[in-house]
Amino acid sequence: MTDKVTALDLPMVNPLPDATQKYFDVCQEKLGMIPNVLQAYAFDIDKLNAFTTLYNDLMLAGSGLSKLEREMIAVVVSSINKCFYCLTAHGAAVRELSGDPALGEMLVMNWRVADLDARQTAMLGFAEKITIASATIIEEDRDTLRTVGFSDRDIWDISNVAAFFNMTNRVASATDMRPNDGYHSQSR
Repeated sequence: MTDKVTALDLPMVNPLPDATQKYFDVCQEKLGMIPNVLQAYAFDIDKLNAFTTLYNDLMLAGSGLSKLEREMIAVVVSSINKCFYCLTAHGAAVRELSGDPALGEMLVMNWRVADLDARQTAMLGFAEKITIASATIIEEDRDTLRTVGFSDRDIWDISNVAAFFNMTNRVASATDMRPNDGYHSQSR
């Protein structure tokens, strides 16, 4: 594998601001690496901060969606978009959070082969529709989510997580962003 984070020549700010360095140090301590997506954004600290603020809010803040469910959405969206970076990184997160390496692989390849409950199936079907044809979503699609127990706030969160990964998939693919090698072997 290459040490290059993206195909673009956008070096990280050097030295990093103290707050950014502390954030990177926490990542290194907790994850054993600094995710390449963070390094890719570190050429512009304001862009990095905007990215991490939104990511942390969507993926880690309180929600009616579990962390696993949010990661499942990330993987399904990334599978449709064929985003190598996000499939690798978030596939590892699904494996870790679920304790089920096969689930991570199924979501990467074809989420419909996974043994999911009605809630997860509706959620991932909605995320898929956002990704493929968001303009065709109608009230019936939202009602399907409500029927399996999602609140309107949950629907907002599903929509925002799916939309965020549609955006990041496109950035990662357009810049040839490479996942950290460590993701490939995690939780297998």
